[in-house]
Formats: sequence, C-alpha cells, structure tokens
Amino acid sequence: LLLFTPCIYLVVLSSHSTGYPFPTAPPVDPFAKIRVDDCGKIKGCFRYGKPGCNAETCDYFLSYRRIGADVEFELSADTDGWVAVGFSSDKKMGGDDVMACVHDDNGRVRIQHFYNVGQWAKEIQRNPARDEEGVFENNRVTCRFKRPVYVPREETIVDLHLSWYYLFAWGPAIQGSITRHDIDSPPVSERVVSIYKYEDIFMPSAAYQTFSSPFCLLLIVALTFYLLMGTP
Repeated sequence: LLLFTPCIYLVVLSSHSTGYPFPTAPPVDPFAKIRVDDCGKIKGCFRYGKPGCNAETCDYFLSYRRIGADVEFELSADTDGWVAVGFSSDKKMGGDDVMACVHDDNGRVRIQHFYNVGQWAKEIQRNPARDEEGVFENNRVTCRFKRPVYVPREETIVDLHLSWYYLFAWGPAIQGSITRHDIDSPPVSERVVSIYKYEDIFMPSAAYQTFSSPFCLLLIVALTFYLLMGTP
C-alpha cells in the first residue's frame, strides 16, 4: 500500500499540472436565413406588411412545408418579444392551438406551446415542437421548428392534416413572458389553410390598405366631387 501511494499522488499532481480541459458543447450552426424564393413552390408563405417585403422586412412572416410526418414552420416578426401562429376553427381568438417563439432575457429564442382561453394565452407543458432553432437579430425574432402532422386527439393540440384558419400575432415580452400583441386586430388568413397546398399570400398592413377598399375609393370620389362642386 505504501508503494502505491506516492504513485497515486504523482498521477493526481500530473493531471492538474497538464490542465485537461472540461468537455465543451459542440458548436451551434448559425441560423439559416429563410428563403422566400421557395414561397408558393416548395412551401406556403404568408407575408404581412409593406408590398414586396420578405422574411427580414415584413412586419410578420410565416412559412410552412411538409417534411415526412412533420410540418416545418418558419416565423419572423419585427419585434424584440415574441412571434406566434395560432390554429383556429374560426377567425376569432379563443380555443386555439398556438405556437410561439419567445425571446427571453438571456438572448435566447424558445419555442413554446399555448392554448387560447378567451383572450388569454395559457402555456401548455406538452409541447409538440422539435428541431427547434431561433435567433434575435436586427430587432427581429425569427425561428424555425417542426411539429407532427398527426397527433393523438387532444383539445390543446390540433391535427394539421385538417384545414384551419391561421392567426398571426407578435408583441413584446417581459422577462421571457409574452404580453398583449402589438396591434388590436392581428391579421388572420382569409380562408382555411391546407398544409397540402402551397401558396404565397401577401396581406398589406394597415398603413398600406387604407385606400385599397372599394368603399374608401368611393368615399374619395364623393369627397372630391363635393369639393369641386362646392356647397349650395
């Protein structure tokens, strides 16, 4: 025993002197930019904002595509808080399955699952998202994740092989918790969305749709006629 004790001591001393490094995490691949030229071809897209905007300039952007038994979603919005998509049986908030990408105080973007109870979003611990990645850059939250097409019947998680209205929302976060969305009436898909049909749909934001409706055009014509003719 006495013969081995100095050897053990020398080995321990040697290991400290060489300074063996602790194992480190493998490097994380940089977030691949969202390709908008694939929209309407190999994935479906929704763009909300200025005409001609892309995933880096739209107020809100979403894409979806089928990959095997999953659907891959890409979301991006002009916010430092959160961006989300909801799957709804109607165009109103309430009783909706919601996936949100949330920027926390540590600079990370986490994918969370919520269920809308009336006007309030309740976080659900069972999260169907996988292969999650996200980034916060240039005051934008951008993320990518997959979730299964088919799920066991459950109230808070919908089957994506069925068609749903898509609710689009984004807003600020406080200490990694989502707060009220940025605009009072967030955009909604005009009709139900099928993951088996790829379209590239643009929706102008409020700043670009003020004079686009027939009613507004008629009102402008009436006001112009009134001003030119004068009052009696």
